[in-house]
Order: sequence, then C-alpha cells, then structure tokens
Amino acid sequence: MTVNSMHAASRDALVDAEHRLDGVLGEAGADPATVGDELFAVARLLRSEVSLRRAVADPSVPGESRQEMVRSLLDGKVGAQARQIIESVVASRWSSPRELLDGVRSLAVTATLVAAERDGTLESVEDELFGVARIVSNTPELELALSDETAPAQAQRELVRQVFGEKIGPISLALAEQVASAPRGRSVERQLDELSDLAARRRDQSVAHVISASPLSGEQRDALSAKLDRIYGKPITLHVEIDHGVLGGLVVKVGDEVIDGSSAGRIMALRGRLG
Repeated sequence: MTVNSMHAASRDALVDAEHRLDGVLGEAGADPATVGDELFAVARLLRSEVSLRRAVADPSVPGESRQEMVRSLLDGKVGAQARQIIESVVASRWSSPRELLDGVRSLAVTATLVAAERDGTLESVEDELFGVARIVSNTPELELALSDETAPAQAQRELVRQVFGEKIGPISLALAEQVASAPRGRSVERQLDELSDLAARRRDQSVAHVISASPLSGEQRDALSAKLDRIYGKPITLHVEIDHGVLGGLVVKVGDEVIDGSSAGRIMALRGRLG
C-alpha cells in the first residue's frame, strides 16, 4: 500500500505524525539516521506482532492508553525521539492496523532521507536506488529471492548486503534492506523506484524514467533533460534504463504520461491505426 492509497483518517494521522517528526528532527543533536533505523525496527515489530499492531490501532481504546502501551514497550529499546514519534502515531486514529504500519514505515523513510539531505548524499541515494532496482529487474532469480515473504527478514537483509553492500552507500543500503525485509506482496523493483522518486522529490525534482536501446551520451542526456524541463516547466531528473527491445529511439515516462518515441512504439501505433 502506498501513502496515496490510504483512507482519509490515515492520511490525516500521517500528516500529524510528519509534523511531529519534523519537530523532533529539528531538535538540537537529533540524528535522523538513528531515528530512521529505530522507526524501521518498530515497523518490523508491528509487522511480526499482529496482536500488538491491532492493539495500538484500536480506536475503542483511549489514545493515552495506547501511548502508555508503547511507552512501556519501547522504553530502553529505542531513543526518546523515536518513542515520541511512535507515541504521536498511536494517539491518532488510523483507518486500519495495516495503514498504521504503513505510516510508521513512511516516517522511517522520511527520517532516513533527511539524513541523506544533511550529509549531502541525497542525489547519490536517488541514483543508487534506481540502479539497484535495475539490477533486481534484470536478475529474475534475485527478484524472486528478495520477494519471498516466507524468508526470514534477517536473511533478506543479509542477501541485500551480500549483493550490494560494497556497491552503494550506507543510506541506500539501509533503504534497500528495508524493502527486501518487508516486500508486502509488492514488486521489490517498484518499491525501490518509488524510494528513488521520493529522494528526487525531496530535491525538488520530478523524475523521467527513460528507456533507451543504447546508453545516452552526456550531450544527449543534457538535451533531453532541457527539453523535458521546457515541456513540464520544472526541473526533471533522468533515470535511464537500457533495453534493446525498444528497437531504437526512447520511451519516456513522467508520472502517468508516456512519450513513446521507440521504433516498437511507432509500429504499435501504426498497427492500431490500420486496425
């Protein structure tokens, strides 16, 4: 489930929690990477303990009681900042326990991306996650292994470290591990792409997913980026995937809009007109 697919009550609860997260991360000495790690740990706990997840999302229980529940449960296990955020989460009304869990994950991702902003690696994180997604997409056995919801979460994280540990930075690695350890019945590739897009949006960039039959030169990338900037009236960052099946030309996707300039696309359009 994505944040956009949440029901209204959950979206409102998440907005409130995000405000709380902003406040916590703005405090002197706040370490967003640590807060993100701890929020991911709480998300793993809520995922594995169904009864706990239901209890902290139960609207028939007063919010203060739910806060006291997590306060006693998390005391000494996570820092005060992460605990404050979780207390804010459980005090709100969520549409379902599953959406509360998705909200905690979303907050963990945000804190982790803030860490990348602060250490100047956000653009690298965006590029690395896109690259990991392409490797997963082009390696079916890896995609299958990482999508196996019956595998222990720790084993999934270990697999990510073995494959990517020396190829990407620590923040990208942490995010990739979290995707692999909780695939939620969704494509690992798709989730990695979504995280890459989130990183781009935090840099005030929109993303164009470009499929090309061959690598683009620097001049070609600059020309395409400038053209898309003019079309959409805002900065566009390119994520380029090589696929020889496009038969020349480019396929460009920005949001829900697809610009198909490939030979294959033109052939399909011609067939459509002839049919």
